[in-house]
Amino acid sequence: MNVLVTGAAGFIGSAIVERLLAEGHAVTACARSAKNLPASERLHYRRTDLGRMLADDDWLPLLDQVDAVVNAAGILREDRRGDFDRIHCQMPQALARACAARGIRRYVQISALGHPEDGEFIASKHRLDQSLLAMQDLQALVIRPSVVVSLRGSYGGTSMLRAMAALPGALLLPGDGSQKIQPLWLEDLAEMVVSGLSLAKPEPLVIDAVGPEVVTLRDFLLATRRWLKIPAPWRVIRTPMPLVRLANTLGDWVRAGPLGRTMGQMLARGNVSNGNAATSFVGLGVQPRSVIAGLDQSASFVQDRWQARLYPLVPMAWLALIVIWLVSAISGFLADPADYGPVLDRMGVAESYQAGLVLATSVLNLVLAVALALRRWLPMVLTLMLLSVIGYTLGLGMLAPEQWLELTGGLVKNLGLIVLILVVMVLENRR
Repeated sequence: MNVLVTGAAGFIGSAIVERLLAEGHAVTACARSAKNLPASERLHYRRTDLGRMLADDDWLPLLDQVDAVVNAAGILREDRRGDFDRIHCQMPQALARACAARGIRRYVQISALGHPEDGEFIASKHRLDQSLLAMQDLQALVIRPSVVVSLRGSYGGTSMLRAMAALPGALLLPGDGSQKIQPLWLEDLAEMVVSGLSLAKPEPLVIDAVGPEVVTLRDFLLATRRWLKIPAPWRVIRTPMPLVRLANTLGDWVRAGPLGRTMGQMLARGNVSNGNAATSFVGLGVQPRSVIAGLDQSASFVQDRWQARLYPLVPMAWLALIVIWLVSAISGFLADPADYGPVLDRMGVAESYQAGLVLATSVLNLVLAVALALRRWLPMVLTLMLLSVIGYTLGLGMLAPEQWLELTGGLVKNLGLIVLILVVMVLENRR
């Protein structure tokens, strides 16, 4: 088969693509970037901005010689108001109608296990599920996974859970950690998808894709900690739920990472199957494996521990850069000519230009701080920060070399700042 996969470069989508290729299928991979896609001759990359693919005609040219479709696209939060509806409803509905027009009947939808009242992330997914199941011209298979984990990596919520498990000396729990989940291996989910494509289903089907065991969040985190080869915690810290809800609210405000009210509500309610559809995937010929047993029987690598322990440091580094640039901007606005005049004189800057130069650099620092805080144009903002520090350090270091030997560190501290920016540039690339 030739299978079109949306969200093909994502955490779940990339595993589905690999499984399809391993089974000998061809893949038309729709994604914004090809950097997470395999270099296979049977993979055909189509650069796609899914937020703009909202009409049937947008999809028709991509469906030539396509036999089936897997929609693995999804977003954790909106960049613009209405993104959940555009990405989770309008886009895949247009794709489904285009499939019907082309006579393509097999359509697998990767949805999400949960309750619509937990947030628009779940609600928008479930609205699409219902619309697909009602289409007479499709054989829709809707798969609703619980927490999806893998030994090969993590993304979003599973990265956050790894970080919680790896906290040095302590285990941090939301409440008492009794929230129930039914984790599933990513590779088992990918196998379900590929098996589902080969079935001749007489009618649409919904599957709760879950692992064979219900575990508490506490037990899952302890198993993850054992897998990471991190010593047992000296202390278990039970975070009061009001503080957890506050952290979730701040996560929505900061708009960085998976922390938010939707995830908080999903975990508080528990993310497990209702039992009605959970056994349906046995008909796919797939027997999900125990995640806890798999973690206990597998070895982690140092890169896994790096990722788990660096993950919570990313927002700290991000905040540190904002504070540094903001304080630099304020210092420039409040600076007295007696403070910067002697240094600029030694650099050869005419007195008539000194105030304007300080004002301009302060404005630039403020703009960069605000842009970073709003998480806008991150690659460009971080690059400008890096170039400004390097330029300032080299210029001042050559024209006023005594600044290297200042009692408080002076230009020497910029060397550490350059490294911090480079680290943040790497860590901000989440895929």
